[in-house]
Amino acid sequence: MSGTADLLEGIGTGRIERIVVGKLAMDADLLAGIRELIKREGIRTGLILSAVGALKKATFRNVKTLPLDLKVREEHRLYLELDQPMEIVSLTGWIAAKKDREVEVHAHFSASTVMEDKVITLGGHLTPGTITSIKVVVAIGVIEETNIEAALDSRIDQIDLRLPA
Repeated sequence: MSGTADLLEGIGTGRIERIVVGKLAMDADLLAGIRELIKREGIRTGLILSAVGALKKATFRNVKTLPLDLKVREEHRLYLELDQPMEIVSLTGWIAAKKDREVEVHAHFSASTVMEDKVITLGGHLTPGTITSIKVVVAIGVIEETNIEAALDSRIDQIDLRLPA
């Protein structure tokens, strides 16, 4: 059995300085709205704590096959687009700046809807194309005094958190 040191690649620290709550406009792209909130509030690092509200359209992105080299490309993904009323069940994620100061947002969400007179819940990676309906409010915990940053992880060829070992 491996030691516990092998279970973590790194640990970031910081302090949640404030909570920012933003109410998004109706018919707004959810990811673009989050990015605008981050920009207006000068958020460099944070956690998307939650969201509540309704959607009129959603695009769910999931991995359908995991390649052996772990470098997920478009052919490994499945996009499901729904154009109907939905309720946001959860929204979580991280926000971190890269060395070039560009802020990266990585978020996952789930939403419930009615299909064939049954309530179902779907989830996936938040991508452009998820459109707000009414009462969408997003809460972000802003992290200050942190060593958390985003960077390219060459093992998977994607931007991920880079945390000190």
